[in-house]
Amino acid sequence: MEVRSFTVEAKEHLQRQGLPGTVNPADQAIIASKLMGTVAQADVDIGQRVSEGELLITLSAGEIEAQVEQAEARLAQLTRNLEREKALLAQRATTAESVRTLEDEIRLAQARLLEVQTMESYISIRAPYDGIITTKKVRRGDLAIPGVPLLTIEGIGSLEVHVQVPDSLMPLPYGAEVNLMAKGIPEKARLVEWSPAADPASRTRLAKLELPEETTLRSGQYVRVDWPVKTTLSIWIPESALSLMGQMERIFTIEDGRAELRLIKSGLRENSMVQVLAGLEAGEQVVMSPTRQLKDGQQIIVTP
Repeated sequence: MEVRSFTVEAKEHLQRQGLPGTVNPADQAIIASKLMGTVAQADVDIGQRVSEGELLITLSAGEIEAQVEQAEARLAQLTRNLEREKALLAQRATTAESVRTLEDEIRLAQARLLEVQTMESYISIRAPYDGIITTKKVRRGDLAIPGVPLLTIEGIGSLEVHVQVPDSLMPLPYGAEVNLMAKGIPEKARLVEWSPAADPASRTRLAKLELPEETTLRSGQYVRVDWPVKTTLSIWIPESALSLMGQMERIFTIEDGRAELRLIKSGLRENSMVQVLAGLEAGEQVVMSPTRQLKDGQQIIVTP
């Protein structure tokens, strides 16, 4: 019987460990108020797309508006007083010290006006960038408290996979490509951020992997991250050389022009190749695509 053969070689193989990861937006903002006030308007909804600078929430804070008016009136009064004092100084009816004092008071009044105007700007809460509203924890009439989350916005654009990597695993250089698997579909990502210190409780470090723009993954989705562990030498044979005999895996090696049945233990399968964990050594020859008619000890002729 004529057969084709394959000479077994030991090849370097990169072992990987599967780690759970989650898809996250590269940009995510938790929106909170910077001052206390009643929510007068919060018309955005979950899932709504918003543009940078778009009004999201308006607070009712009449006391802030009153402080702005008071600061403006104070500055206007001091400005008039300064003009009058300068006129009197020209007539030598007042002192230069009085003018300098008013100038100092005006600078303080300008600073106060800027302060309350800044506080007034906090009444209107706007989108920091283009995005989508993903959570909403506020309604009209609620009391907004500084630092308490009101909305969450996810930026429209790039996505990342966040994965906690055991500190015992090998670190990767920035830009390294990492294989992912999501619902049986392979993906690739690139390492863009790596926590310099491990969490003392879990002994893991956060790694962020940037997904390509054309990815089909979505925020919140679970993925398996195949993190490289180490490179080892292992035996690989074509998948076509392997056949099953009940629950046992077998191949045929070639010994002195005859087929020799050999039971093996297989491991990983990649690119139509099978990793052999036991039962075969480098340098041996195996029969490619053995037929059912091939028997143990049968004489064979190896063809190119």
